[in-house]
Amino acid sequence: MKTAFITQIQRFSAVILIIGIGSQSLAITPQALSQGIPSLAPMLEEVTPAVVSIRVSKFMPTENRFFPQGENIPEEVRRYFENLPEISRQGSRTPRATGAGSGVIFDADQGLIISNHHVVAGANSISVQLADGRTENAELLGSDAETDIALLRIDADELSDIQLADIDSVQVGDYVVAIGNPFGIGQTVTSGIVSALGRAGLNRENYEDFIQTDAAINLGNSGGALVDLEGNLIGINTAILSGNGGSNGIGFAVPVDMVAAVVGHLQRDGEVRRGMLGVSIIDLNGEMAGALNIDADSGALVTSIVAGSAAEKAGIEISDVIVEIAGEEIQGSRELWNKIGMMLQDQKAELVLYRNGEIREMDVVIGGRTMEADVEDIRRPASNEFRGARVQSTDEDTEGVLVSDVVSPSTAWSVGLREGDVIVEVNREKVDDLAAFNSALNELNRFAAITVIREGRRMLMFFPPE
Repeated sequence: MKTAFITQIQRFSAVILIIGIGSQSLAITPQALSQGIPSLAPMLEEVTPAVVSIRVSKFMPTENRFFPQGENIPEEVRRYFENLPEISRQGSRTPRATGAGSGVIFDADQGLIISNHHVVAGANSISVQLADGRTENAELLGSDAETDIALLRIDADELSDIQLADIDSVQVGDYVVAIGNPFGIGQTVTSGIVSALGRAGLNRENYEDFIQTDAAINLGNSGGALVDLEGNLIGINTAILSGNGGSNGIGFAVPVDMVAAVVGHLQRDGEVRRGMLGVSIIDLNGEMAGALNIDADSGALVTSIVAGSAAEKAGIEISDVIVEIAGEEIQGSRELWNKIGMMLQDQKAELVLYRNGEIREMDVVIGGRTMEADVEDIRRPASNEFRGARVQSTDEDTEGVLVSDVVSPSTAWSVGLREGDVIVEVNREKVDDLAAFNSALNELNRFAAITVIREGRRMLMFFPPE
């Protein structure tokens, strides 16, 4: 009996130790500790009134009106109405799809609510259910498909909004809580940690800088809040990685700094009028830095510039490596792409870049997508080989060598070299004629940076040695 009692004491001590460690990590309040049981209840009591449930209705085209019990619903409709679609033809010539999602009260005084674009896109009506049970009709002020953020407004009193976190303080391993309306069953809370930061690549065309979390996020959580243990908003839950529609512990949230930037656009213009620099960019790597004789291991490398763009007006040149904009460090092309896209057109910003091995600072006035020239967005790594291109001498009045043919498929084709290109530099050294070009190629024993002119536009391409 004595031994059993001692064993129970040891177990109890172990439990207390575990709770103590967990409590310290979770930053549990002294009040909660005094009760002996860690709890998120005090924080949630303050935060959950700011998280709402959203219900939308969309009339579907008549040619798609027969869906028995919601089966065979087009994928684009499932995307908008992502949980438990209901199909009805009562009182309507066209079927009606309904779906549920979540939202976060951003500004209580103005009745502003943040949700996901895909939750409300194409909706004929939007209603918001508050945590206290009230239901209000919502007005869509604007939305942005490229960040999947929407801004709604309701006319209601006694609302509670949410505080925004400092995104720079968020770290992998931080405890987080997801709040939303999964499967339309009502407000639900799940917890986990920040699994990763800066996730991208789910959709190359979108602006992505996701917070990844293992807090359970399911269909219907879209548009809900991801908060830290102080109840501050760190992101808007927007997507899951799942093969069956359920939570696999891989969820994604749009970070609060991107959300705030988009909301600023939507409040001002009702849409996001994105800034544009007018450059093609790729991630800098060590081989590229060596070829360009640059003492840097990260940044966004400029490979071409659009004529008449903000970049050209500012004096940016190909082979420049942008490492900072508006006081924020740039690690790669995706980061620069996101930051420029969140800036307002005509906004002034200071750039810091490497050029010819030296650090330079310059001011740029951000342009917009209204420019006539098409802007290329190149965020892919360079090819590993160089072959498949034939070159010849140019006429006496033209320096460089002419690319007369490029075999497709080939490595030269894959890196972007095309018939009619004129190669004028190899590793920043001028190439005047075919002999100089062949000599440069024979001497190459490292990653090569080749400058070409195409229709009057200078472009930078990279070719590792064979």
